[in-house]
Amino acid sequence: QVHLVESGGASVQAGGSLRLSCAAKTPGYTFGRRCMAWVRQAPGKEREGVAVIRTALGMTESDYADSVKGRFTISRDDASNTLYLQMNSLKPEDSGTYYCAARSSVLCGPWTFGADFEASGQGTQVTVSS
Repeated sequence: QVHLVESGGASVQAGGSLRLSCAAKTPGYTFGRRCMAWVRQAPGKEREGVAVIRTALGMTESDYADSVKGRFTISRDDASNTLYLQMNSLKPEDSGTYYCAARSSVLCGPWTFGADFEASGQGTQVTVSS
C-alpha cells in the first residue's frame, strides 16, 4: 500500500499564503512517473480536484480548477520526490482538508472530481478565516 504524507496545513487569514508538501514514504514510488494531484474536501462538501501535474515526452504540464487559477501553483521536485502546492491570496472558501493523490500512470484523465486515484494521503488541514 502506498503511503503518502502531506504537511504544511495551517490556519491563516484571508489573503495569506501557505505551501503544502507531499512526500512518498513508500520506497521506489516515483512521483515523476505519475500524474500527481492535490484534491480537497470541505466539511459537508464533495471532494474536488484542485490541481494536477504530469511529465510526458519530456514536457511537464499542469492544470488547475477554475476556482484556484492564478492563485495556486502545483510543482514537483523530482530530486526529493516531493509534491508541492503554493497557495496565495487564500479565501475562506479554500478551507478544507487537502490531500495529495496519485494516478497509476502519467495519464490524469478526468480529475476535477478528485476521485479514482491510486493513492492518497491522510490530508492536511487548511483553515482560512475572513
